[in-house]
Amino acid sequence: MRLLHTSDWHLGRAFHRVNMLGAQAEFIGHLVTTARERAVDVVVVSGDVYDRAVPPLAAVELFDDALHRLAALGVPTVMISGNHDSARRLGVGAGLIDRAGIHLRTEPAACGTPVVLSDAHGDVAFYGLPYLEPALVKDEFGVDKAGHEAVLAAAMDRVRADLAARAPGTRSVVLAHAFVTGGRGSDSERDITVGGVAAVPAGVFDGADYVALGHLHGCQTITNRIRYSGSPLPYSFSEAGHRKSMWLVDLAADGAVTAERVDCPVPRPLARIRGTLEDLLADPGLARHEEAWVEATLTDAVRPADPMARLTERFPHTLSLAFDPERRPDDPDVSYARRLAGRDDQQIAEDFVAHVRGAGPDEHERAILRDALDAARADDAVREVAR
Repeated sequence: MRLLHTSDWHLGRAFHRVNMLGAQAEFIGHLVTTARERAVDVVVVSGDVYDRAVPPLAAVELFDDALHRLAALGVPTVMISGNHDSARRLGVGAGLIDRAGIHLRTEPAACGTPVVLSDAHGDVAFYGLPYLEPALVKDEFGVDKAGHEAVLAAAMDRVRADLAARAPGTRSVVLAHAFVTGGRGSDSERDITVGGVAAVPAGVFDGADYVALGHLHGCQTITNRIRYSGSPLPYSFSEAGHRKSMWLVDLAADGAVTAERVDCPVPRPLARIRGTLEDLLADPGLARHEEAWVEATLTDAVRPADPMARLTERFPHTLSLAFDPERRPDDPDVSYARRLAGRDDQQIAEDFVAHVRGAGPDEHERAILRDALDAARADDAVREVAR
């Protein structure tokens, strides 16, 4: 059985101030063409179909167009909700859409109920594990502590129990939206840390023939059977080094996996350039970036006059301009943003405690901060679902 694995479309999202809807529509066309020309049996979409819980109308219309085009191909599609989606909204009409071969899996309680498709070698069970917000689903899965590993492990227990009751030789594909240990993140993914932990071990998915992951925006291989497709388009300059693609996966009769990357159309390359303004304007080696979307970081000791206007004369698609004068790390004028770079909310909160009282928090206080941050993030998730 041949699968086309994609995720993280983020329909409705812009790239800085650039509307990406046209590029997203081009990707949908590429997806449909690939499914037709490469004789794909099943398309799997591993979450973050939309960029937010209440997407703009144009994004909903593009999603509707994608569903109609996939259904017209006669290629079944299995799709889960991600942490950016409203599971309830995405799942509206799922029962009716199911009849067209578009299988939306957005309910945590249905993790152990697969979509079963067949090829010449027998059945393949597709288990959809939508994004599982620990604080919201821990009761459903009967876990004492709200954490990603606990709820995913409980969901996979249901998957394995269902699979064990099926005919010998039944192959399995799991769709999940999570941060798996070994994956590399970027700046454009929403933080899903709970209790100070974001990642879950790959061993949670033991027993599945193939695990189609979503959430991380870089295409990557955790193991031969566990892969991220990544987002089809860039959504931050931290993705400048990404090769945007989908996985074309062949699942053999014995469950063996072979995979090939299929490149996605790139609307415009990304470039991150750094140096003094005069150097950036004069360096002949930067000519290759003149048609790229550019993030420029100026290192001038004194902020130059009209830097954006001067940069866009050479790099007309400059979207981001930052200033980072070359100074010693202990210089009091080092920017606040630079001091916070790479630090998560927990570390920032602990640093604040240390700053205002002269000593950092002890273990008990760290736990209180962790619980407060988790509660605030869970409350945001509840509010987003309720909107």
